[in-house]
Amino acid sequence: MTSTRVIDQHRTVLASMRAALAAMPADLHSAFNDELAELLSEVDGVVAAATGLRAEVLLETRTRGVMTDSGMDTRGWILEYAPTLRQAGASPLAKLVDTVVRRTNIQAGCDYDNHELLFNRRSPLAIIWDSVRAGDADAPLAMSILREMDQLEPRLYREAVPTVTECMVSLGVAHGPAMIREMRMRLLAEHGRPDEVERGQRELDRHAFLSAPHPESGGLTRYSMGLTPEQAAILEAALGPLSKPRPNPETGDRDLRSNSRRRAEALTELCQRLAATDAARKGGPAESDTCVYVTVSLTDLENNTGAGEILGSRADGTLIGIDTVRKMCCDADLIPVVLGTDTEAIDHGMTVRLFTRAQRRAVWRRDRHCTFPGCDAPGAWTKVHHVRHWVDGGPTDLANAALLCQRHHSFVHQQGLWAEVNPKPDDAGRYVIWNLIPGSYRHAALEQGWARGWTAA
Repeated sequence: MTSTRVIDQHRTVLASMRAALAAMPADLHSAFNDELAELLSEVDGVVAAATGLRAEVLLETRTRGVMTDSGMDTRGWILEYAPTLRQAGASPLAKLVDTVVRRTNIQAGCDYDNHELLFNRRSPLAIIWDSVRAGDADAPLAMSILREMDQLEPRLYREAVPTVTECMVSLGVAHGPAMIREMRMRLLAEHGRPDEVERGQRELDRHAFLSAPHPESGGLTRYSMGLTPEQAAILEAALGPLSKPRPNPETGDRDLRSNSRRRAEALTELCQRLAATDAARKGGPAESDTCVYVTVSLTDLENNTGAGEILGSRADGTLIGIDTVRKMCCDADLIPVVLGTDTEAIDHGMTVRLFTRAQRRAVWRRDRHCTFPGCDAPGAWTKVHHVRHWVDGGPTDLANAALLCQRHHSFVHQQGLWAEVNPKPDDAGRYVIWNLIPGSYRHAALEQGWARGWTAA
């Protein structure tokens, strides 16, 4: 009587399992609702166990040299005999198995509790492989953990290496590889040799970057950025207060801007504040290194047509809409170069256009904060807006001035809003009363008889 090999019995079970799994979907309708969650967990456990077994079979194949005899490398073998990994995962699994064979004496199915093993069962690679063969960690996660530990191990106290490895495995299994990278410095702080955290921080300094602008065809300009923890902390401390949602306390309207948009506008506001501060300290935008030059034709400016062009920075040649130019003409940190019909510069906006420091302080004392209904952005966060635009002949004096934060400054220009500036405050203490009907600016221009160009159309 011929005895049956144990491996043949296992393969028979595998065949039966595949048949059972294939037949089960047709009977799922008979499962009770409260059984489905448990059933999903059971199937997931089977998949995990099969994934671990697949790794062990591959390790046994690689250890015996079967692949070499066939003239295939590990990845090629996987693609040939584990075709589901052609979609993804073949390369990480191949690298992991090759690394285990090259760096350890781990054998498929070995008992980690056997103290006569010929490898260090508390080494990072042994701990990681144990999680893979158990089906807890997949190969991509295992390789991520191994790369982290290869970098961290020389910087840790020797006795802490197994603890840190196990912690990384647990975090990775529960939360994915991103959590491993996030916890790197914390683990190093708790288990690293003296000054390792500081040394790691210093190493990051040379990797910090901010890319050059990359204009896209649609008009957006993209940047990529990588900051050290210190740099990121400084930036986030500055962005945080400026990028919070700002619901309107008077109307109750929510701030519908996305978080990414609020952050972009907050960063712009920070840069504008720096430019304004630099200009004020140096006696005006012409003396500042941070001013923006925009060239635009007088005809386009008056008729609200065409576009302005940025000059003299990495954004040189960028086109911006006329409405945006008109808004920027309110800003003291921008110098418009207005061109006549023969492209000669007829105005550099250096005297009449800009509110003086004394005027700005007077407007701050009067308005206190952004004058748009419901906004309490403090004066330091605002621009002095020409109610009747400078390009439409608006005077640069207190009777034509109103404080607006960056967000509402843009909104006022986009919606074409007009305001009345009164010599005395109303019952609510407001000197500036906004007409929130879109197009009220054009209506005021026609009514008051100073409409020209696009406002007269």
